[in-house]
Amino acid sequence: MRYLVSVIDDKSNPGSTDRGPAISEFNERLIAEGHWVFAGGLAGTDTATVVDNRGERAVFTDGPFVESKEYLAGVWVWEAPDLDVALELAAEASKVCDRKIEVRPFL
Repeated sequence: MRYLVSVIDDKSNPGSTDRGPAISEFNERLIAEGHWVFAGGLAGTDTATVVDNRGERAVFTDGPFVESKEYLAGVWVWEAPDLDVALELAAEASKVCDRKIEVRPFL
């Protein structure tokens, strides 16, 4: 089963910025163990644009879809046999990247 693993940072209490080497090592382990599908960090919320084309014309709004002190800083997509394995990996990921992690299965 595949899981979307969201990395959540906090503007008022951000995670450490020196985590690159530890994250790279963790990613290498995910690859070696067959869990890796995709990952990427995201630019800051000030670079976001929300597009709403549900009406007669598209509306483009600068900034994130919701103002919040917490924001999506990056994502992984993992392959795991079940939620328990995904949650074990997420606990390690939270420690490695010094941020909260949200785990959601794909439908």
